Amino acid sequence: MIKKLRVTVDGKSYDVTVELDDESAAAAAPSAPPILAPVTMASAAPVVSAPPPPTSSGGAASAPGDVPSPLAGRVTAINVTAGQAVKEGDHLLTLEAMKMNTFVMAPRAGKVREVKVAVGTAVEEGQGLVSLE
Repeated sequence: MIKKLRVTVDGKSYDVTVELDDESAAAAAPSAPPILAPVTMASAAPVVSAPPPPTSSGGAASAPGDVPSPLAGRVTAINVTAGQAVKEGDHLLTLEAMKMNTFVMAPRAGKVREVKVAVGTAVEEGQGLVSLE
């Protein structure tokens, strides 16, 4: 038995011809439509489930005073050192994700207590990058 099919791959359609052997043709042959019995719907209370608990990002959680990573990526540059004073909006470090750079800025003025990552470090969203006093 020969069947003609249309297959779409990556948005492009292809017309293909498939030859089924006798065993496959018997299995693929349409059967009589099923006989359907009437269905009655019982009234039921709606099912309400609690939302799932939040999951850990897998990276180190940020502590109070930490500047968290806005996304998962890799640290490509660090512009501050421990002990350095920063103003709100100062460029702390740069992350790369999906071939795009994201600048991490200081959310407030303060003094850098600790830089928690190094260039080349892979970080998770929410992971503490820099600790401010």
